[in-house]
Order: sequence, then C-alpha cells, then structure tokens
Amino acid sequence: MSIPQRRMYLFLLVTAVASQIGMQGWVTLINNFAVEAAGLGPFEMGMVHSVREIPGFLSLLVIYLLLLMSEHRAAALSVLVLGVGVSVSGLAPSFWGVVFTTLLMSTGFHFFEPLNQSLSLQYFSLEMAPVILGRLRAASAIANIAVGVFIYALAGSLGYPTLFGLVGGFVALLGLWALFQDPSDKDMPPQHKKMVLRARYWIYYALTFLSGARRQIFMVFATYLLVKKFEYSLAAMSALFVVNNLVAWVANPIIGRMINRFGERALMTIEYVCAILVFITYAYTESHIVAGAMFILDSLAFNFVVCIRTYLQKIADKPDIAPSSAVGFTINHVAAVFIPALGGWLWTFNYRIPFITGAALAVASLALAQLVRTERA
Repeated sequence: MSIPQRRMYLFLLVTAVASQIGMQGWVTLINNFAVEAAGLGPFEMGMVHSVREIPGFLSLLVIYLLLLMSEHRAAALSVLVLGVGVSVSGLAPSFWGVVFTTLLMSTGFHFFEPLNQSLSLQYFSLEMAPVILGRLRAASAIANIAVGVFIYALAGSLGYPTLFGLVGGFVALLGLWALFQDPSDKDMPPQHKKMVLRARYWIYYALTFLSGARRQIFMVFATYLLVKKFEYSLAAMSALFVVNNLVAWVANPIIGRMINRFGERALMTIEYVCAILVFITYAYTESHIVAGAMFILDSLAFNFVVCIRTYLQKIADKPDIAPSSAVGFTINHVAAVFIPALGGWLWTFNYRIPFITGAALAVASLALAQLVRTERA
C-alpha cells in the first residue's frame, strides 16, 4: 500500500470498528432493554426499528453534507454522533425515549456507512478493495466480540444506563480522535456532489433494495423471536453475538479472497440460498437450539453483502462512487422504513408471516443475482 492508502486504511479501521462497536452494543442491549425496562410489545418494537431506519432512508443527504466538509471529516462526525446516541440510550425507558435515542444513534451510524463504503472503494484497486473490505469487517468482528464479552461479563452487575453509557462513550472518544485526522489524498479524483442515478446501475439498486428489506427481518424479528418466543436472556444473546462475530472474523478475509477468485455472482448465490433456508426454518422450528443455529448461519451469510459493494466498484465511474454509495444506501433503507412496523403488525396475526416474507425476498435476490456481470456495461 502507498502512504496515502496506509493513512486511509488506519482511519477506516478505527472508524469502522467504532461504528460497529456502537451498533453491536446497541443491538445486543436494546431488545432486552425494550422488553424488560420499557415494556415494549412487538408492534412498538416494529415502530422503533422503523424510526431507526429513517436516517438510513435520508442518508442521500450525505451528498449535500460534502458541500460543507470533506468525506473523512463527515465520517468522523457521524461516528461521534453515533457514540453520543448510544451513550444516552439507557436513560429513557419508555416508548418515546427509546424512539428519540434510537433516532440520534441511527443518524450517526447511517450517515457513516455510505462514507465508509465510498472511501474504501475510492482509495483501493479492484483487486485490493475486496481484501481491504474483508479485513475491515474482520476487525469489526473482533471488536464486536469484545463488546459481547464485555456485556456478558457485566450484565449481572451493571444496569442498562451504565452499559449503554460505557459503550457509547468509548465510541464517542474514537469519533473525537478521527475528527483531528486528515488521511485524504489530494490527488484523488473529485467526487460528484449531487445525486447520481444511472440506468446501467439498476441491478446494483435492485439488489441493494432487496438486501435492505431482508436485513430488517433479521435485525428486528429474528432477534425478537429469540428473546420473546425462545426466552433468550441478555447473557445468552450476548453469547450468541460473540459466536456470530467469531465466525465473521474468520470468514470475512476469506470472503474477500473468494470474490477475486470466483466473482460476485457465485458468492451472492450462496448467500441467498442460505437466506431462504434460514427464514423458512425461523418460521417453523420449535427448537431454541435450531433457531440459534439459524441466527448464526444468517449472520454468516450476510457477510457476503460486500459483493454488492465490490460489484458497484466494478461497474461505476470513479466520480460516481460517493454519490452512488449514498443513493444505494438510501435505496437500501426504503423498505427498511416500513417493513419493521408492517412486520410487527403482521406478527400480531401470525409470527411466521415476516419470516415467510423474508424467504420470498431471498428468492427474488437469488434470481436477480444471476444477472450480475462484472464487466463494465
């Protein structure tokens, strides 16, 4: 790697790890906090997660934020906002309190993600980008394991406000560090600072939309299923997330190399076949062990989502990467705004409906993935 690439890699490593620590800590704690402390039901949890996705839907605004500051500065500020949001999440055990802190936390997380993706794809070559993305996700997995162990070890002795505060405070400190860094390379091609929609990117847009819809069913209803139906405790959920991240730590560098060897289409096919199996099993299993195993397989399969990002890098013009990442991130969250609330409502009739819907989305993704070609259109 060149010196500018090394600087950017360190910056992305710290900020990506910070972002994942914040989100992992929030995800690990929020379901038990919502059920035990705030007394939220499935419909209210669906509403909370719909609110969580509003900043993702609005992440297109990142393009206009870049009119005011550089990409790396905007990324650092986003991490700082995420940390503040997580740190106050345990202070308001009510529906509206959870909604407000979720919105704050989510704004930081969802504004950071397209910037992280854009910088990764700009600074590294077609061959290097999958490997770098794999390394970043592996490092994030290690950090998430530490979060899971931390929460597992202290869940019995510390309350929710303290746990949220410690995780969020650490993330905020890393965000402050990043604000004072300048890893940019002045020779990089300038990015378009306006919305870019191109017909030849339509497969990327469609896969991104379906990926976002499917991810919401995993994030909201798979975790809620384990807590509500199978009565997983906070310690058990923490342990499960640790296992997920151990698998991700091992798998992500391998996935990066597999993209270079086999191509995006082959790996997408594996991901979506696994997703179909997982959702059908969620819908009909009565075993808490099988459900937990599917949770791990689901998490493993979703690591292949990096294929969509590297596919964009291979088909997009260089100046399109930042705006296309932001547009893609917004498209990813179109369904995410309404699926949690709709799924929560459908859950009240039959909890299997959201998971059958997830299987249908995975079938659509599988069919669409067969159209993926990595040659420039």
